[in-house]
Amino acid sequence: MSSAHPENWPILVVKGTVDERLMKDIRAVLVSAEESDGNPSLSEQTLVTLRAADTGAHSLLTLALYSPDEKSDPATAQDLAGFAVVVQEADGTGVLEIAVHPSYRNQGVADRLVSTLKTSRGFDGLKAWSHGNHEAAADLAARFGYGPVRELWKMRLTTAAAELPDAGLPDGVALRAFVPGQDEDAWLAANRAAFAHHPEQGAMTRADLEARMAEDWFDPAGFLLAVDRSGQILGFHWTKVHARHGSHPAVGEVYVVGVTPQSQGMGLGKALTVAGIRYLQQLGLHAVMLYTDADNIPAVALYRQLGFTRWDVDVMYGPLTKG
Repeated sequence: MSSAHPENWPILVVKGTVDERLMKDIRAVLVSAEESDGNPSLSEQTLVTLRAADTGAHSLLTLALYSPDEKSDPATAQDLAGFAVVVQEADGTGVLEIAVHPSYRNQGVADRLVSTLKTSRGFDGLKAWSHGNHEAAADLAARFGYGPVRELWKMRLTTAAAELPDAGLPDGVALRAFVPGQDEDAWLAANRAAFAHHPEQGAMTRADLEARMAEDWFDPAGFLLAVDRSGQILGFHWTKVHARHGSHPAVGEVYVVGVTPQSQGMGLGKALTVAGIRYLQQLGLHAVMLYTDADNIPAVALYRQLGFTRWDVDVMYGPLTKG
């Protein structure tokens, strides 16, 4: 490890897709950080965008800070100490996420990354996620004039103790699995309608969907669609399985549950949620987790009713209004 101060370390700025060498370094930092923190450093959208050969509707900016050898050259640097990623939308808004290798923490790595970002891009339209809301992230946000603007709860259900209610589908509604090559456009339309006011989910594009379908975890059998007699998608429950990681067993996820506006009030959301959890139970998974906005009172109430408890929290930071 270099003994020099991060202020003098070489920093690599990449606009657009990162090359395989940098992606390999990023993966190594992410694995070490998650083992140390118990939380991933990046949200799924950011990770999928980084991995994708084409970032689609998003633009990507990556800053990589290397601990140098005596030549102080990124091309010959020894370690990636930390990196920052901004996924920017067409309207200029963007989300910042930072990961610092545990061996390089408390040395000013994150401050250097954020200072460089502020100089090169600025903070206009930019918000930042802290996964697990660590104290260091809160302190960093405060130093740059940011404060909490959103809480995303992580909730968990132990399947062995789950007592799920009977929640049948409404009359005339059937459940089937997503069919790749057939259902993409219809599902995207239903998703846009169901999440018209959601900052991330409702903006999902065909490229975003295809990037997720290319991930190792994707399984159409666990992507449940509720359809009417004409075949129109009324709602859906997309489940996900997180593979075993080290000593941590595989965990199921209520990935996305959505109901189109014209299909609400039928009890379809609860029926889909229960159907997806039962599907994950049948796979032999010991636990199921999910993310939900803390201020989504109806969703939190439903999940508590089903036996979910709050497990952890991610916090989004944004610029504080001066006044």
